[in-house]
Formats: sequence, structure tokens, C-alpha cells
Amino acid sequence: MRVEIDGREPEIGQLYVPLLSGDGHFTAMQVRGGRVRGLDLHLSRLSATARELFAADLDPALVRARIRHAIRGVPDCAVRVYVYHPDDLMVMVVVRPPSVLPAGPLALRSVRYERPAAHLKHVGGFGQGYHRRRAVAEGFDDALLTDHTGAIEETSAANIGFFDGAAVTWPTAPHLAGIAMLLLAPRLPSRRAPVLLGDLPSFRSAFACNSIGITPVGRVDDVSYAPDPDLMSMLAAAEAEIPWDAI
Repeated sequence: MRVEIDGREPEIGQLYVPLLSGDGHFTAMQVRGGRVRGLDLHLSRLSATARELFAADLDPALVRARIRHAIRGVPDCAVRVYVYHPDDLMVMVVVRPPSVLPAGPLALRSVRYERPAAHLKHVGGFGQGYHRRRAVAEGFDDALLTDHTGAIEETSAANIGFFDGAAVTWPTAPHLAGIAMLLLAPRLPSRRAPVLLGDLPSFRSAFACNSIGITPVGRVDDVSYAPDPDLMSMLAAAEAEIPWDAI
């Protein structure tokens, strides 16, 4: 692991902010050969969230330079970029080994949990982590978050899409618009609509996606989905169209 704050190895005092503050935001990406999918979307997310949370301007070119410096000599890795605002904006880049895609198909346990400020990728994700651990303890792979009406939002760390044989439906209940979803949706026959738990038997198949990749969903509670080669082939073709951007 490598951690840099504002382009330098942090001193112990600088780490107090990320360790003790729950007021920050981040983006997560997979780097391969020094390139990343959707780099502009990641940078735009960070800049827009800094304006919303801190009323501060974050220079995308500066963030890009911070990432480039942190991954020097490490062409394949997982990167998280955190932004805090103790006095001025602080950019922390964390470099880890590449993430591994879950084997799938996933078994999801629905839970009622509405993530605060769901449209933001903010720190302090205790709620979804708690529900994920509970789901795993019950024999599932992850939690599927729903609101008080049973409308589906997202999993604990991924967007979810449902396929009816013609198009992918992306749920519209409050959720984080993940970079993978933003990249895939325009390359697929897609629609956005509310999806309730009671609607799940009407779909042919489902999948989850985030920066790590795409994983089929085999079960939500007691609703099962058979393997769907057509869907996975369509998703693979769409994913192959997404360019890798040099950092």
C-alpha cells in the first residue's frame, strides 16, 4: 500500500484528518497499464462533490497529477482518491494491489436502508458495510439496499441492472451513479425506471457493476435468475467499447 497526501508521504499529524473526520468524499478506480476507464468522470465527480460539500474548487488537473505521482512504478493497482477540507482542500491518494472481481453469480439479501446523501460517494459508509456483513453472515454475498417502499437502490458497493430480454432497467430510487454504470448505460439498450422487490420475478436476469467489473446476480432473496449468456455477452461487448484513459 502507498498513501500520499497532497503529493507527499504523510506525516503522522496529517493522518488525523482522514482517521478522525467523517466529512470527506472519494472515488475508486482500477488502473491497468497506467490507464483507467472513465477518468474524466472520476475527476468530474471529485470536483462536483467538493463544490457541493465544501463550496471549494478542486482542480481536476491537480488531482490527475496527484494520482500519476502516487502510482509511479505501479502500473496495475486499485486507487482511491479522498478529498477532505480541514482548512484547505486535502487530496489523499491510496494505492493498493488490483482488486479481484467476485466469482459470482451473486446472492443478494434485500434490506431496508437509505444511504444518506445517496448521490454522493462520501466517507463513513458504516450502514452499507453493516448490512453487507449481516447478509454474508446469513449466507449471501452482499446486501441489496431498498427504501421504505421496497424500491431498489443499489448493492452495498455497486449499481444493479435488471434485464427483461430486450433492455436493461436501472433502478431510479436514490443511489450513487457509479462510473461503471455511467459508462455502460449509453452502450446498452437501457431504461431508467423504479424497480420494486415485487417486480423481480418479471425480469430474466440481473447483474451488478462497479469499478472492479461486472458480476451476474443469481438470486435476490428467494427470487432466482438462471445464467444468461445473452446478457453477459451484451455486457462484455459494451465493456470492450469503453476506452482506457492515460492518467
